[in-house]
Amino acid sequence: MDARETLVQMLRQLLKDMEIVSSQGSGYYTCVPFARRYNKLLGQTRHLYPGSTGLLDTFDEIEADDPKDPSDKSKVLLGIRVEISQLITFLECFQGEAAI
Repeated sequence: MDARETLVQMLRQLLKDMEIVSSQGSGYYTCVPFARRYNKLLGQTRHLYPGSTGLLDTFDEIEADDPKDPSDKSKVLLGIRVEISQLITFLECFQGEAAI
């Protein structure tokens, strides 16, 4: 398994972990570990495609904050889920190719 495939698997697992935690907690969880992990995996993706411009530049790091309100936490997790899904799609589209 190459680094790109490993990143895809790690991102998919992060989605699963988020689903488990959010389904158990009704707001009594923290968003910080998910944002931090996403940011690290995004950084690794950028290392795979150095000097890349275009689509990869549309991804920003996510602020690792922890809102108190459960609905705000839900919004943060939804944002992280969207970014993870998009990053997975990005990585799957560039199997062995240089990113644009």
